Amino acid sequence: MKYRHVAQMGIVSALTIGVGVALAAQDRFTLKSPNGIAFSEFKGYDAWQVIAVSQPDDAEGCGSSKTGCIKAILGNPVMIKALGQGIPDNGKPVPDGAAMAKVEWLRKQNVASPYGVTVPGAQTEVGFMVKDSKRFPDTNGWGYATFQYDAASDTYKPATNDATVMKRLCHTCHTAGAKARDYVYTSYAKR
Repeated sequence: MKYRHVAQMGIVSALTIGVGVALAAQDRFTLKSPNGIAFSEFKGYDAWQVIAVSQPDDAEGCGSSKTGCIKAILGNPVMIKALGQGIPDNGKPVPDGAAMAKVEWLRKQNVASPYGVTVPGAQTEVGFMVKDSKRFPDTNGWGYATFQYDAASDTYKPATNDATVMKRLCHTCHTAGAKARDYVYTSYAKR
């Protein structure tokens, strides 16, 4: 009888710890970038339509990865509608409310495939762009946020805690390469 009571206490303790760990798991939608963009503003991004995919030629465009990455660029319905109207290829500005998510993974080989194929490996980060001319006048109406993912802890964190660094890293690059396209690099990939 004594052993059964000890066993029951052990089970209750294990369940309590398990529930505690589950409750303590990070809710990524509570995070904010230093410029005030909340992860929660993009809730549901993982179900947005794919605009295109990309794979940088070198590891420079892969966040902290030195082995290369694969990126999927997704758009909310406002962005998809704008792309369908030819924006920004036609020189018109992207409308306020448009948003994009860029999900990034390390590259890995699919060893089960009968031919060589590179597929997404571990996720490394998710970045967001949102057009809001009133909220982000200093960056031509665009707000940027990048959250790095740590697979070991299954948590996200802002890529930086400094809003000026985020502006320099994101908008400066978009200004240099995509100003004529309202700062959007990715074109809608034909299907």
